[in-house]
Amino acid sequence: MADHYEVLGVSREATTDEIKKAYRRLARQLHPDVNPGADASEKFKLVTHAYDVLSDAKQRQKYDLGPQAGFDGGGAGNFGNFGDIFETFFGGGGGSTRGPRSRRERGQDALIRVELDLDEIIFGTHRDLEVDTAIMCETCSGTCCRPGTSPITCDICHGTGSIQRAVRSLLGNVMTSSPCGSCRGYGTIIATPCMTCQGQGRVRARRTVPVDIPAGVDTGLRLQMPGSGEVGPAGGPNGDLYLEMKVRHHDVFSRDGDDLLCTLEVPMTSAILGTTVTVAALDGDIEVEIKAGVQSSEVLTIKERGVTRLRGAGRGDLRVGVQVLTPTRLDHKERDLIEQFAARHAAPAPSLSQFQQGLFAKIRDRFRG
Repeated sequence: MADHYEVLGVSREATTDEIKKAYRRLARQLHPDVNPGADASEKFKLVTHAYDVLSDAKQRQKYDLGPQAGFDGGGAGNFGNFGDIFETFFGGGGGSTRGPRSRRERGQDALIRVELDLDEIIFGTHRDLEVDTAIMCETCSGTCCRPGTSPITCDICHGTGSIQRAVRSLLGNVMTSSPCGSCRGYGTIIATPCMTCQGQGRVRARRTVPVDIPAGVDTGLRLQMPGSGEVGPAGGPNGDLYLEMKVRHHDVFSRDGDDLLCTLEVPMTSAILGTTVTVAALDGDIEVEIKAGVQSSEVLTIKERGVTRLRGAGRGDLRVGVQVLTPTRLDHKERDLIEQFAARHAAPAPSLSQFQQGLFAKIRDRFRG
């Protein structure tokens, strides 16, 4: 049997939080909804079993002690565990305490991808998601039996879920134990299964899951909704529902952390004389003051008009990059006026500077500088 610590990739001194983080990381990689391969499915089962053992303090302690724990004290009082080991392997002694396995199992987790517009993540939004999943059968309420009936005790194993057989070996006749083939280890048989769910205790259906998506989420972020996944067999507990966010591209605004970026095209005359303009932001109109003599690639910062921070108070900023538009078509009168202006204001000769690709490349360099 694989070592549980090796399966999760943690040391034997790992804390509970480290074990939980390792399980979540592996579960995201191996979950059948994400990785449908048969090999991944088997690894997912191993990872889940290892986590179930190591996340429980008592089970982990027993696992760490191992079968040899009964000999640690060196006295006769510690040989009780040896009897348990012998019984496990050879089926002797005063009867098994393991008992039949339960039909109720935890449901699988589910992953849904949610697409959002940029304006929806500024303050958060609400969605009613339609999920195709397994829900508890309303006819039998998860019992798997036709209404008015109940499971009957298996007449092969008499409710123990296992069969003991005598096997000849070098040690003589040895008792071995194996799951009952008639009831598959459950100890009971569904003689009259529910007609609605075919004895599964659950059915496939579409249901609505209301979700409040917090402000500040970004593409790739996953939100966990415990207990919102599919119901398990025989009415077992629900798995979890994971929501993976994807923010759609916006034609005007882009995101840089909690800040929003955009470009404001300013006519040359407005750049020379200065002006105040009203622009439509994602959360309402904003007045932007253009000071006289503004240059291309200058950045105007409007405080607290960006994205609400996911973990923390306040919002980011709206950063507006200025792009001065030079007219390309002038009539004779306009050209004469520009020539008169140029004659009165001698400008420095054009000079070379470092090449930068695009307006926002210049803006990024300004912030980094």
